[in-house]
Amino acid sequence: MDYSLCMLVLLTTLSSVSPGQFPTPQIIKDWVDQIQKDLITLTDKASGLQDLIQIYQKHKTHFRVESNNARKLVATAAGNIEKLLANRSEALKRLATEAEKFQKESQQSSMLRVNNEANELQNYNAKDGANELRYYNAKDGINRTLLEAEKKKEKEKRNRFIPDDFEIDPDFKRLVSYNTTAVHIPTDIYEGSTIILNELNWTEELEDIFRQNKEDDPSLLWQVFGSATGLARYYPASPWNDKRSSPDKIDLYDVRRRPWYIQGAASPKDMLILVDASGSVSGLTLKLIKTSVSWMLETLSDDDFVNVVSFNKTARPAACFQNLVQANVRNKRILKEAVQRLKAEGITNYTSGFELAFEQLAQTNVSRANCNKIIMLFTDGGEERAEEIFQKYNPKQEVRIFTFSVGQHSYDKGPIQWMACNNKGYYYEIPSIGAIRLNTQEYLDVLGRPMVKADSMPKRDRKAKQVQWTNVYLDALELGLVITGTLPVFNKTNTSAKKSQNQLILGVMAIDVSLEDIKRLTPRFTFGPNGYYFAIDPNGYVLLHPNLQPLTAKFDEPVTLDFLDAELENDIKVEIRNKMIDGETGNYTIFTLVKSQDERYIDQGQRTYTFAPVKGTDYSLALVLPNYSMHYIRATIGDTITQAKFSESLLADKFDEYGYTFIAPRMYCKDLKPPDKETNNTEYLMDFNNYIDTKTPNNPMCNVELINRLLLDAGITSDLIKIWKQNELQHGVIARFVATDGGITRVFPKSAGLDWKEEAETYESSFYKRSLDNDVYIFTPTRCNESDNDVLVSRAVNLEIGNITLKPAVVGVKLDIYVWMESFINITYRMNCKDEICGCKKGDPYIDCVVLDDGGFLVMSNQEDYVTQIGCFFGVIDPDLMRTLVNSSLFTAKSTYDYQSLCEPKRESKAAAGLRSIYVPTIADILNMGWWATAAAWSIVQQLLVSITFPNFLDAAEMDDQVSDAMSKEVCITEQTQYFFENDESSFGGSFECANSTRQYLAEKVPNTNLVFIISDRQQGNSQSCGLGQLVQEEQPSDGPDPCEMALRPRYRKGPSVCFDKTEHEEDPDCGGVSGLSPSLWLMVVIQVVLLWVVTDSRRYAIAS
Repeated sequence: MDYSLCMLVLLTTLSSVSPGQFPTPQIIKDWVDQIQKDLITLTDKASGLQDLIQIYQKHKTHFRVESNNARKLVATAAGNIEKLLANRSEALKRLATEAEKFQKESQQSSMLRVNNEANELQNYNAKDGANELRYYNAKDGINRTLLEAEKKKEKEKRNRFIPDDFEIDPDFKRLVSYNTTAVHIPTDIYEGSTIILNELNWTEELEDIFRQNKEDDPSLLWQVFGSATGLARYYPASPWNDKRSSPDKIDLYDVRRRPWYIQGAASPKDMLILVDASGSVSGLTLKLIKTSVSWMLETLSDDDFVNVVSFNKTARPAACFQNLVQANVRNKRILKEAVQRLKAEGITNYTSGFELAFEQLAQTNVSRANCNKIIMLFTDGGEERAEEIFQKYNPKQEVRIFTFSVGQHSYDKGPIQWMACNNKGYYYEIPSIGAIRLNTQEYLDVLGRPMVKADSMPKRDRKAKQVQWTNVYLDALELGLVITGTLPVFNKTNTSAKKSQNQLILGVMAIDVSLEDIKRLTPRFTFGPNGYYFAIDPNGYVLLHPNLQPLTAKFDEPVTLDFLDAELENDIKVEIRNKMIDGETGNYTIFTLVKSQDERYIDQGQRTYTFAPVKGTDYSLALVLPNYSMHYIRATIGDTITQAKFSESLLADKFDEYGYTFIAPRMYCKDLKPPDKETNNTEYLMDFNNYIDTKTPNNPMCNVELINRLLLDAGITSDLIKIWKQNELQHGVIARFVATDGGITRVFPKSAGLDWKEEAETYESSFYKRSLDNDVYIFTPTRCNESDNDVLVSRAVNLEIGNITLKPAVVGVKLDIYVWMESFINITYRMNCKDEICGCKKGDPYIDCVVLDDGGFLVMSNQEDYVTQIGCFFGVIDPDLMRTLVNSSLFTAKSTYDYQSLCEPKRESKAAAGLRSIYVPTIADILNMGWWATAAAWSIVQQLLVSITFPNFLDAAEMDDQVSDAMSKEVCITEQTQYFFENDESSFGGSFECANSTRQYLAEKVPNTNLVFIISDRQQGNSQSCGLGQLVQEEQPSDGPDPCEMALRPRYRKGPSVCFDKTEHEEDPDCGGVSGLSPSLWLMVVIQVVLLWVVTDSRRYAIAS
C-alpha cells in the first residue's frame, strides 16, 4: 500500500484521548492471541506451507530417505584425512632424507672459492668441473628487464635469474613455475656470505626431489626447506609478497620465526625469561632489553610455556602470572606490555632472580610443556656467577641457561658467559638493534642438539624423525588457512676425525595442506545447514570449524581459536574437548546454545556430537548433527528426461513464470567454478544451465548427487510456484519465497527477487538456519537503519516420511511494515472506552506499544519515531524498559568474545615520543665497544644499510607498530552481548521507577512465533532517564577475559608424546664468546657521522598521529 495513503487513513481514523486505566493482563493476552491468529493465517495461506508438504509426498518416487550414520561418517572422514596426511608425510620423509644426503655430499666433495678480485663466486665440483651458481630470489619478482639492469650495476646479483615460464595456477591461485624453486633470504641476512652461498649450493639439489614428489602426487602444494641460516627454498617457484611490509617496503619475513619452523626445530619449551631491572641497565640498555624480550617471545608457539621475571635486589614476576603460562597470543601480549613498564632501579642480585626462576620451572602442579627447561637471562653483565644457586638447583644441568649481554658497556662479561657454558646453554651479545632478531632465535640450534643426537641412535630406538602437524595458520603465499607437516633435517657430517656426528640441525622440511583439501574430505551437504564437521589439535584449537573465519590477511601469528571459543561453551562441551584431545572415541547428545549465522541471535537446539581420532596425527575429528538431520533426502532422478524436465524451470527467461530463482554457489562440477562475491548469481545460474545442457548432469567431472538434489528441488518448488500463481497476494504481503536444502531459492513475483538480499547459499542463510532450529514462525526485521519497509516471516517444512521427520525446506513471506502496523493498531483499538486505555493508538503520547523479536530487536511499534528504527536493538531505543525486561527474565543476556575481529590499529603519537626513541652513539662510546668484535664489521654495516633503507629501523620500540600501521586493520578481541528467550513463561509485567517517575508495563509472548508484545507507559524526555546508559548489542572492542584469572584455571591441553631435551653427552663445546677482531678508528668515525645523518634525516619521515 502507498505509504502516504496509509498514513492518511490512520490519521483520520484515530483520535487522541487522555490516558486511562492500564489494560489488564487478560486484555493484553486477547490482543496477542488475535495478532497471532491473523499473522499465522496470513503466512500459512500466502506461503503455501501445507501445499509444499503435499508436493513432496507427490514426488516420493523421485527420492528416497537415507540415514546419516554419524559414527560411520566420522570414521570414514577421519580415515580419508589420515590417508591424505600420510601421503604428505611420506613425501616429507623422502625430502628430509635426501636433504641430509645432499648436504653431507656437498661438504665432502665440494668446495666454494671466492675470487676477491672479481667478486665472482664459483662452485667447483670434483665431477662436473666449474658450474656457476644460479638461483631465483623470489623478491626479484617477475621483471626480468629490471633484474638484468641491476645485475650490471650490482655484481652480487649476477647469479640471480627470473624464470620465464610463470603461469597462474588454479591450485595456488597465483603465478608459479614448476621448472624451478624460489629462494627467500631475510633482509637482515647478507646474501653474499659464505654460509648462505653454501646453503644455496647444496639445497639446489632439492629441486629434483620436489619435482618428483609433485609428479607422484599432483595434489601437493608448497614444499619448503627452511634453513637454520634463515634461507628458505620452496617449490614451485613463485614471486614473493609480504603484506606486512611497512611503507618503506622492508620485508620482515624470516622462516625461522614461522610457527611450523619453531615447532619442527625443537621440542616444546618451558622458558623462564629473567630480566635485569637494576639501575645499571637504564637508558638505551633497558630499551634494548625490552625489545629483545619482545622478539624472544615471538620465537614461542602455543606448544610452549613461558613467564617473565624481573629482578634487582629482589625478584618478582613482571606480569600477573605467578607461574609459567601457555605462550599464546594473548599471554605473550600481556608479558610484552608488562616488560615495557619495567623501570631500572636498585642493585643487581642474580641469586634472587635465579632462585625464583628455578622455583617456577620446578612447579609440577601447573600446566606446562614438561620439556626443554630453559632460562633466558638478559643483563648488562656483572661480577657475580651465582655458582651456589646452580649447584643447588641445577646440579645435573637439566635446565639450560642462555645469557645475553645487552648494550654497550665495559662490564666484565666473563661471569654471565660462564653461566651459559656451564649449564648447557649459549652466550650472546646484543650491542645494538641490528643484533636482536638474529640473536634471539639462534638458541633453537642448541635446543635441536638432543633431537640430532636421538637420531643417531640405533634405528629401532629412533624417534626424532617424526612428522609433526602444526596448528592452523595463514600461509605467507596466499594459500589461505593451512596446516603444515614438518620434519627436522639433521647435519650428518662429522665435526672432526675424532668426533662423531655433528649435533646441529640444518633446518626444517615442510609440506602444506590446505584446509580446503580437508574440507573436500568432509562433505556436508547431506547434514543440512546446521550440521557440520570440526577438528581440533592437542591444544584444543580448531583447524576445521564453520566458525573459523579469520578476517585478517596477516600471516605472522597462528590462528588460535579454541573450540570453546568457536562455540558457546558449556560443561559437556568441555568434557567433549578433553576426550577429543586425549584421542578417545565418543558420542554425546546435548541441548546447547547456538549463535545465528548473522550473530544477532541465540537459539537453543539439540545436537549430537560424535568424534574419533585421526590416526597417525594428534588431531581429532567430530561430526555435529541436529536431531532433524539424522536423515536426508537423496534424489533418484538419474534419467536425463526427468533431469531436463526439472531443470527447465531454472532458465533465466522463465523467472516471470517460476519466480526469481537463485542457486547455491556450490562445487557442482570440478570444471564449473563457483562464483566469487562479485559475480551475479543469475550469471552463475546461466553458466550452470549451459553446462548441464552441453555436458549433462551425469558428467564424470560432476557431483551427480549434488546436482540431482538441486534439480529435484527445482522441480518441487516449481510446482509450488504454480499454486502461488493461482492465488493473488494477500493484502500486506510483498513477496512469497521458498528455499531448500538442495540449494534452490525462489522469490515470487519476479520483481520482489530483484531486491532479495538473503544469502543464495541456504547453508549460510541466517533466517533459514534459525527456522530449522525453531518450530515457530520466525520474524526477521531488516537490519537497523536499512530503508526496506518489510519484515521476513519464515517457517520450516516438517515433512513426515514413514516415522521419520525431515526439514528439507523453508517457506515464508515478506510483510509490508505499514500495512501490518495498521492491522496491529486496529486489533488493539477498543470502542466506547471511558476510564481505560483504548488501545495502541498511533503516536499515542502516553502509551508505547512495541513488538520485539527474540533477540530484542524492534519489529513493530505504534510510535512514528520508532517505526524508522525497526530492526534496531531495543536497548538503544528504550534502555530503561529493556533493562527491566532482562531483570524480569523475559530476556536472558549472554556475553561472548570474538577473537577473530578486526579493529583499527592503535597508533601512538610519534611526535610525543620525540627523540627519546633514538640513540646515536658517540665516538667515545664506539671506541669503548667491546661488543664490536662479536659482530665484526658486517654487524654495523648491516645496521647502517637497513637504517638508510628503513629510516625508523633504529626505533626499536616502534618497529612492530609500523608493521601494523601498514595494514588497514589488525586482529583484536570484541565482546558482544546477545539476548534470547530462555524462560518458558509467556506473561510478564510490573513497574519500575526512574527519574522520580514510575512506568508500568505488561508483556506477552506471541504464541507460535519468536515475538513478544509489550505495552508500557511512554518514556518521557531523555531516552536514558535512569542514567545507566544504553544497552548495546553490537560487538564492542574488548580486552577479553582477564588473562590473569584464566592463567589460574588453564584449559586442558596435551603436549607431544615424545620430548627431546636430554643434555648429557653433548659434544659441541661451542657456547658463545667474543672474537679478537678490532675495528678501524676511521671506520668508526665514518659510521658515526653517517648514523647521525640517518637519524636526523629520518625525522622527516616521522608522521605525527
